[in-house]
Amino acid sequence: MIRETKEIITGTLTVAVFAIMVSLVMSPSGKPGDPSQQQGDGHYRISATFNMVDGLYPGDDVRLGGIKVGSVENLELDSSYNAILTFAIQDGVALPLDTSVAIHTSGLFGSKFVELEPGGEYDYMGNGDEVMFAQGSIVISDLLDLIIAEGKSKRNEQSQ
Repeated sequence: MIRETKEIITGTLTVAVFAIMVSLVMSPSGKPGDPSQQQGDGHYRISATFNMVDGLYPGDDVRLGGIKVGSVENLELDSSYNAILTFAIQDGVALPLDTSVAIHTSGLFGSKFVELEPGGEYDYMGNGDEVMFAQGSIVISDLLDLIIAEGKSKRNEQSQ
């Protein structure tokens, strides 16, 4: 009876620890509605339209040259089912009008973040402007499927 009780307690604790770890890994890096993301907080808002933003959440980092300069504030769909992201960018960061934006992954399977690539324009973006050049998220499984298909194609060519 004592052994069964120990096994039940050990199993329960293991499941609880596993559940906590999964929730920490799956939770976004920030919370929407955070007071630091409200208007008049030293940030200006810009937006961009993407085909796919898989794995990106409000509060995730917006980086410039690898340094965090803002965060993802809002995600929504437009009438064409494209994702519109709104970013809160620190006031001191001046972005040229021809800045581009892409969604990147930390490592192979890490968390997603937005990377800004400044252009060469002399005029700068302001509150409410939209980034015109956007590259969406790459789904790793789709990329692996493409690599496997290419490998099979090459193998079939060599065997003929």
